[in-house]
Amino acid sequence: MTNNQIIAKTILEQLGGGRFVAMTGAKNMVAIESGLQFDLPRTRHYVKDGINKIQIILNPSDTYTVRGLKYMPRKFECNELANEQGIYADMLQRTFTEMTGLNTRLF
Repeated sequence: MTNNQIIAKTILEQLGGGRFVAMTGAKNMVAIESGLQFDLPRTRHYVKDGINKIQIILNPSDTYTVRGLKYMPRKFECNELANEQGIYADMLQRTFTEMTGLNTRLF
């Protein structure tokens, strides 16, 4: 397993693992350079501001940058709609929920 895959797996576990995937509909998980990228359902009313792609990147300071993106395949464009920096591991779920409007757990 590469270092990027280990980081991506750790981030997914910090988000809630399988429960997170089930609650949010996240799919197409990809290990990126020092992080994790995944898609969200494209239904317009489902996710806040039309965000349909999330990137979570581990910074050298041991904090995360969470980016909310809107990918438009017909235009071959990807626009950043939200960016939160300096996020600690215990803040990932709350930051994701605030950014997307999707709950990561039942309670």
